[in-house]
Amino acid sequence: MAGQISPTRSAMLASKASLKTAQSGADLLKRKRDALIGEFFALVKDALAAREELSGVSKGAYTSLFGAKAWDTPEAVESLSLAGSGDYAIDMQIDNLYGVKVPRIELPERDSATAFSPINVGARTIQAATDFSGVMDGIVKVAATETKLRRIGEEIKKTSRRVNALEQVLIPGIQDDIRFIRSVLDQREREASFTLKKIKAKLEADAKKDKENMQAGNHGSAAD
Repeated sequence: MAGQISPTRSAMLASKASLKTAQSGADLLKRKRDALIGEFFALVKDALAAREELSGVSKGAYTSLFGAKAWDTPEAVESLSLAGSGDYAIDMQIDNLYGVKVPRIELPERDSATAFSPINVGARTIQAATDFSGVMDGIVKVAATETKLRRIGEEIKKTSRRVNALEQVLIPGIQDDIRFIRSVLDQREREASFTLKKIKAKLEADAKKDKENMQAGNHGSAAD
């Protein structure tokens, strides 16, 4: 970059301002990245807990299903799958987390038993329906948490790339420009100082010579 910049004092001031801006930007991005990393590890715990909860709920639901098959009629158990084929409502909002859009899911309270006709439907089938409704809730919770986790992870990578670009490319380039401009300006200052010293020395020599000539002329006039 040094070969593409004019080595002037105004360019030096502009480069110093650019350096300050780039360094401030890098600091802000690093703080954002650190905050996102903290959120990421907290979400990892939430995701693992959601997975574990889903696993437990699923086991309980299948246990209820096996009990329903053993105690209730096939028609009653079949009604379980038919009732579960309806709409599944969720309340989803989009939150802004350090510039990252992440989903926030809220599950409305629902009564799985209301989806069944009480005729020919035993308590075990209704319990199985309730348990599988919990499985659906668990799946949604896991999906929302892992989606949030993935998006934050992607933003961490993107922010890290931007920090690296600033710290490893842009900032060193600006610092090279500043060193180049400073070296040229220092060289010019040395040359100007040397030239001024030569001019001063010449002026002093000329003045001394003129003085000597004047003194010699005065002595000659006195002798006459």
